[in-house]
Amino acid sequence: MDREVYAPARSIAAKLVAYFQHRAAASFGRTEDVAELPDAPTVEALIDAAFWASLRREEGYPPRISLAFLAPEARRRPLIFERPLPLRPAVLARVAPAVERQGIHLGVWRDDNLDDSGLSVWGTTRIIPPHCFVLEVSAPGLLVIKHQSAEDTGKFINVAVLEGDQIKMVDERASSLPGCPALLTSLLGSDSPGGWGQSVNVLVQLAVSMRAHGRGGLLLVVPASEGSWRESIVQPIAYAVSPPFAELARLTGAAPPETDRRIWQDMLGRAVDELGGLTAVDGAMVLTDRYELLGFGAKIGRRKGWPPVERVRLTEPVEGGAALVIHPDQLGGTRHLAAAQFVHDQHDAIALVASQDGHFTVFEWSGCEDMVCAHRIEALLL
Repeated sequence: MDREVYAPARSIAAKLVAYFQHRAAASFGRTEDVAELPDAPTVEALIDAAFWASLRREEGYPPRISLAFLAPEARRRPLIFERPLPLRPAVLARVAPAVERQGIHLGVWRDDNLDDSGLSVWGTTRIIPPHCFVLEVSAPGLLVIKHQSAEDTGKFINVAVLEGDQIKMVDERASSLPGCPALLTSLLGSDSPGGWGQSVNVLVQLAVSMRAHGRGGLLLVVPASEGSWRESIVQPIAYAVSPPFAELARLTGAAPPETDRRIWQDMLGRAVDELGGLTAVDGAMVLTDRYELLGFGAKIGRRKGWPPVERVRLTEPVEGGAALVIHPDQLGGTRHLAAAQFVHDQHDAIALVASQDGHFTVFEWSGCEDMVCAHRIEALLL
């Protein structure tokens, strides 16, 4: 190699191999259509090539690519190159514009005819098996290792995030801790089967949509059965909705027939993006726990007679991440402080905050801790 090796690739390779081996072994004996797992040198080579590719530009644009380690014959209807491409940063950057759309993966497999890493890019595929090793270049210097859920072919589970010299290995054990919110449990891949139609997974999709527009946003989810949340909102709401907009509630109300499932998922995705876009407007979007839109552009005010929030318990579901009790000012800007105050005053509500810098925080009230808990989950949403 004529370049420096990306050091985190070597330090995390063995740990990733152990994770994927554990996942494959825990597949309840289902071995059909499960991808072959890479060894540590292969993982290291994949990460190294992807990292250096992420720092390049192709006609001024940073590459956004997804690499999947699997053999071409293991896929249905793959697009196969006549001549495989060597797994090199310059090659990945050049081909990136053709495969940056969501759901397209560059297939990587062993190739003894090549020098360097012994790996080549054989083509593209949209269909990958459960537990297939996937490496996504999200931004310059930002890599995400993930795999597809065995229970749901539309859902990916993040395993690790590498950003520069920082390594964040997702801690699966976080889902077993007392008080772990259902949203976090779902993102960690520990929820029961049921697919994206589950109500908690609708919140996951909303979180992804909020983060995608990049303008920052605040979503309040309040009980549909009572209206005390209004005591924490400055009246009138700038863009109140009457009657409540219930398209998302209608789509999540009943599972579709299996034959119409893909159409239903497309409709659900469009409804989620429609609401997710509203969070880009200054103020908070208010949604009931039945997914009825009540308004957006709402201003949060401290509930009359309630004290200001002074403490927040901050957690992040990554290995080595200890919980911290801090003042809410340390979390970020006005959105974070407003969200913490709202949940402090409205214990049955939750608040989701997307920052312009990419951070994403879920606020909820913990009866066990007797304080607001803030969960940083951007490592799970990339």
